[in-house]
Order: sequence, then C-alpha cells, then structure tokens
Amino acid sequence: MPMSPTQKRALSWLLLIFGAVLAFWLLAPVLTPFVVAAILAYALTPVVDWLDGLGRGRLPRLLAVVLVEVIFLLLLAALLLLVVPVLVKQLPLLRDQVPPMLDRLNDTLQPLLSQLGLHISLDVAGLKAFAMEHLSANVQDGLGQVLASAKLGGSVALSLVGNAVLIPVVLFYLLMEWQRFMGLLLGLVPPRLHPVVTSFTYEADTVLGQYLHGQLLVMGVLAVYYSAGLALFGLKLALPIGVFTGLAVAIPYLGFGLGLILAALAGFLEFAAQGQATHALLMLVVVFGVGQLLESFVLTPRLVGERIGLHPLAVIFALMAFGHLLGFVGVLLALPLSAVLLVAVRRARLAYLASALYQDA
Repeated sequence: MPMSPTQKRALSWLLLIFGAVLAFWLLAPVLTPFVVAAILAYALTPVVDWLDGLGRGRLPRLLAVVLVEVIFLLLLAALLLLVVPVLVKQLPLLRDQVPPMLDRLNDTLQPLLSQLGLHISLDVAGLKAFAMEHLSANVQDGLGQVLASAKLGGSVALSLVGNAVLIPVVLFYLLMEWQRFMGLLLGLVPPRLHPVVTSFTYEADTVLGQYLHGQLLVMGVLAVYYSAGLALFGLKLALPIGVFTGLAVAIPYLGFGLGLILAALAGFLEFAAQGQATHALLMLVVVFGVGQLLESFVLTPRLVGERIGLHPLAVIFALMAFGHLLGFVGVLLALPLSAVLLVAVRRARLAYLASALYQDA
C-alpha cells in the first residue's frame, strides 16, 4: 500500500533524526570540544549581548567577546590554582611521612598475613628508596618523567592539549556569531513551522536558563558545605579544597573525584603525622559521603530538577542514561537535553489531548 505524502514526510523526518543521533553517537569523542564550547557560548552569550548593548554600538562586539572570554578563563584558572597551595604544602609532608607510613603499614599487615597463613614480606627498604627517589626529584626531572610517560598514552595527551587549545578558539567564534548561527538553523525550518519552532525554542531557552541558575546554586551550596565540613574535622586546607570541590561539581563525577583525592592526600598526611589516620578516613567518609548524597538526592533534584520540571528520579536516570550512551559528553548534556526533551514531551502531550484520537477514544 503506497504511503501518503504526510506519511512520507514523517518517515523522512524520522530518518533524518535517526541519522543525526547516530552521527552524534559515533562522533561523540570528536565533538567533545565543540559541545563544551557550545554550552559555554550559550551561557556566556547573554553577558556579551549585555556588554554590547551597554556600549550602544560604540563598543565593538569583538572587544565584548574578548573581555568576557578572558574573564571566564581567568576565573577557570583561579579555580585550578586553588589546588596549588594543597600541593605546595603537602608534597614536603609527603616526603617526610612516606617512610614512617610504610613502616606502620608493614607492622600492621605482617600479623594479619601470618594469621591467614601467608608468609609474605614487604620490601620496605626498597619501597622507601623508590618513593624518596621520585618525591625528592626536582621540577625538571618531574617534568621529564611526565613527558616520558605521556609518550605511552600519546593520543590521550594530544587529545587533552588539543581540547585545551580548541575549546577557547571555538568559543570565540561562537560568541562572535551566535545570532548568525541561530539564524542559519532557523532558516532551515519551513516557513509555516516558524511560529511553532520559535515558541518551542523560547520555552526551551527559559527552561535552560532555570537549569543554569539552579546549577550555580548547587555549586555555591556545596562549596560552603565542603569547606565547613572539612574545617569541622580540623583540616588546615579546608577552604581551598572545599571551594574547589564545590565549584568543580559542575563537571559531574570528575569534580567530585578530584576533590576527594585532594582531601585524602591532605587529610592522611596531616593527621597521619599525629597518629590519627582513622580520623582522616572518618573525615572522608562523612564529609564526602554525605556531600554526594546531598548533591545527588537533595540539591540537584530540588534546585535543578524542580526548576526545569524534572522529577528527582528523572534527573538520576538522565545522568546515568546519557552517560552510558555518550560517555563524558553525555554527562555534560544530560540535564540540558532532558530539559529540551521535557518541553517537547509537554507539547506532544497537549497535542495528543487535543487530537481526535484522544477525543474519540
């Protein structure tokens, strides 16, 4: 039975959408810098437009774009530099604490291994020599070792460096010509569908704006929480580690993991010198365990999910599903895409309720 023109158009659209999704899935690793730059451009374009309007035509858009991007990069660098005091203070402690920590580890493990019938002796002297050799190396030697090890994973190192260079470049062009790009995309829409598409993009833009505001609130609350929680346990570097962890949660999982590693390094070195390794472990379990539960089940669902109209379970499912399908890019896009899909589902539901298919049922 031949298809009607309406059915042919619907099939064409389905094939087009399927092809776009398949291409995106296959090219996800390559698209990472472009996706990140597009997200940043979407968030920063209102600031650029505000500066552009503030100048009333006298301030070139180029200057507004450069100013906004430089300030953003400086803030990002300041966030990364929060790690510097942790490393500067902890590396000398690490050199001092490694030998006694290895001795205590050996004294603890040997009786346990003997009770299990395992007669294994740790080469403590060798481990000490290895650790001290690498921890006492100067900056040049350390840089040489990093470069040498980078050769083993050259593609990974090249990808990281390439993304670090490419993202600011792509971001610059997107900020300069954001309106033109949006106009080109809108130009692909058939004229009779312009009102529907314009209304849809306006609603999606509103939802995404609420998502960004909610995410900023989550970051601020977590920065205060981690700083206060670590300080209550007496960690000297509570403020830089807490602020870094709270702000870095904008990158799901990765930010939390980096904060946990820094807190573990600082905590075990500071408290192990006082014979309080258990205190450090308790600090990590309590502060970061509660923090992860707070973020996943309270803050993100309430401050982000409710703002964009997503149920808390939908937020958790979106993060897991998009992360599984698209990896790191999927995690970045999970909630923004869910917000857009939510708008589409709302409209589809209203169209269905108003259709003859529902009315005649």
